[in-house]
Amino acid sequence: MDTKSIMIVGVGGQGTLLASKLLGAALIKKGYDVKVSEVHGMSQRGGSVVTYVKYGEKVFSPIVQKGEADLLLSFEQLEAARWLEYLKIGGKLITNTQTIDPMPVIIGNAEYPEGIIDSIKNSGANIIAIDALSLAVQAGSPKAVNVVLIGVLAKQTDISYEEWVDAVKSTVPEKFVELNLKAFDLGYNY
Repeated sequence: MDTKSIMIVGVGGQGTLLASKLLGAALIKKGYDVKVSEVHGMSQRGGSVVTYVKYGEKVFSPIVQKGEADLLLSFEQLEAARWLEYLKIGGKLITNTQTIDPMPVIIGNAEYPEGIIDSIKNSGANIIAIDALSLAVQAGSPKAVNVVLIGVLAKQTDISYEEWVDAVKSTVPEKFVELNLKAFDLGYNY
């Protein structure tokens, strides 16, 4: 099997790290060699967070180069635009439609760009845009956005639904398993 590359991008506090742990657990259970690398840029202050995930028969490095990602999972629109150049031609972008103002917008030095998703669509990218926040609230918590998005991503993999459920159960603290399974199902069935 060829090596596959996935990037998970978002803003600090959105749960990108749990999402990468879920993805890694599912891939390892499937028998893939998996490499994961996390980059935190002022993540505690709402800064950009990116996780590189590579998997296949044998993987030597987790780093994803520009134009190499088979799948880009974005937790926020501006992050989708920021990392779009890493998506390979024919790759797929899954993005949450949520917007989170970066620091320059918060302090009044910039305005949040309008029409990001339309601009990405117009670039020719294969995009799934989803209001994951609404589905997370429907599942029981706005904090479950990450698992809703992993549910959407799960449909793009060769990992079975049951294997994903096992990954959720083994990765999420027991008291949150039911909530996260609801969130996963809402994303998976989107």
